Amino acid sequence: MDAIELSLFSNRLAAVCDEMGAILQRAAFSPNIRDRLDYSCAIFDAKGDLCAQAAHIPVHLGSMAYAMQSIVCDFDWQPDDMLIVNDPYLGGTHLPDVTLISPLINNGKLLAFVANRAHHADIGADSPGSMPISSSLEEEGLIIPPSYLVRQGELQHSVMDKLTAATRQPQSMQGDIAAQMSANRTGCQRLNEMIGVLNVDDEFAFSAALDALNDYAERLAKPVYKKIPDGQYSFTDYMDDDGQGQQRIPVMVCITVQGNQIDVDFNGTAAQVAGNINCPLSVAAAAVYYVFRCLLPVHTPACAGSFRAIHLKAPEKCLVNASRPAAVAAGNVETSTRIVDVLIGALLQAIPEQLAAASHGSMNNVAMGFIGDSQQAAWDYYETIGGGMGASAHAKGLTAVQTHMTNTLNTPVEVLETSYPLRIKQYAIRKGSGGAGKNSGGDGIIREYEFSHQARVTLLTERRDLSPWSVEGGGEAQPGKNSLNGKTLPAKISVQVKQGDCLKIETPGGGAWGKRV
Repeated sequence: MDAIELSLFSNRLAAVCDEMGAILQRAAFSPNIRDRLDYSCAIFDAKGDLCAQAAHIPVHLGSMAYAMQSIVCDFDWQPDDMLIVNDPYLGGTHLPDVTLISPLINNGKLLAFVANRAHHADIGADSPGSMPISSSLEEEGLIIPPSYLVRQGELQHSVMDKLTAATRQPQSMQGDIAAQMSANRTGCQRLNEMIGVLNVDDEFAFSAALDALNDYAERLAKPVYKKIPDGQYSFTDYMDDDGQGQQRIPVMVCITVQGNQIDVDFNGTAAQVAGNINCPLSVAAAAVYYVFRCLLPVHTPACAGSFRAIHLKAPEKCLVNASRPAAVAAGNVETSTRIVDVLIGALLQAIPEQLAAASHGSMNNVAMGFIGDSQQAAWDYYETIGGGMGASAHAKGLTAVQTHMTNTLNTPVEVLETSYPLRIKQYAIRKGSGGAGKNSGGDGIIREYEFSHQARVTLLTERRDLSPWSVEGGGEAQPGKNSLNGKTLPAKISVQVKQGDCLKIETPGGGAWGKRV
């Protein structure tokens, strides 16, 4: 393929991922997928190497890119198969993220895979929203090892029945899974249409084109990595707590750059903890890939070739390379964000003009709902809330945005209030919460809920104790604050609320860059 054909091929693959995402969003039942867009879609080659992805959620896509090889090699793939998995220690992230994988088989030859991952607000945990204050994986809901959901076109009813039996809203679960299945079928259909187009006239040429795409991405990435000065760059930051009594938990990284080879070593990071801020290595890999992807030219294909120069290492049974049965519900959302902070903190020592101060540093997770009884229907809801972005040498930080490892939207107030027994009393910018400096950090968000019925609420938040840091003498951002009826709550807590109670979440701002002139 010449350069023009390769560019067209790359963009067609990305368009397939975009279409998969559109199908998934429009067919989904739950606001979590339909409105917040908590899902991701990607294409992999026959070996499980990432070839294309949509601009969806970094923590989903990076973890799939790291773990897909180990999943796909263990199965005898047949046409119209579909695999389902959510086990964090077998290629997943945390249990609410359910992944479906489908093979593209043409003339009996395995050519590629399509996959999508979507967050389900109810995956069977006792705590509504399935983001509990847990201390073991089993407490977090239904664990799905890699299993055939569809085998040669036939739905495996025993697997589907197991999914629906675990949830309090089986129709919503069935609808969302059906949407995920439709997205994968569309992806396979579109890839089949590509064979015979753009000089990709048979299955062998298609595989060669995927290889060429990864080689092209590697060629684009190498000179960027080579511009990072050789040396070792270390940084340490801390998690506030694990929800089980352990506080100020260190996350440490040492980045070694030699030529265009980069070693990322998390030696010195805390051992895995009793709480649920642990994460599997695939989640740590997602954060690493994300940070280095941000350095690459915009036109670099989002595929495995971009990351061939990056080598990842972490001690076994540490916070970022946890082992079963460690709890991981918040590792995917909170620890992944702190890993980004330490990577940026280290790289700022080498390329300070290319990166920013710490952003709000938490997905500010709110899970809530009611188990259900004869007086009140069961419901589950989950959302993340944005905050302030860190400032850079070139610009102020953005206000009231999601940053780094999540790329979801807010749930519109109208959707939230018509779908659940909730009222939003306040949704506003938290003015003055960003760090002050030459370039100020962005401000956080205030979101206040009033409950129309009793419910249980779980908060998994960070940066409530330690503020997002600044650069070059700028001011730190304000930490976040959680409160119920005016009384301050811990960063991680599960609490019962009654009708008329008000929960207020004030998210952190972003750090500033430079002293105010």
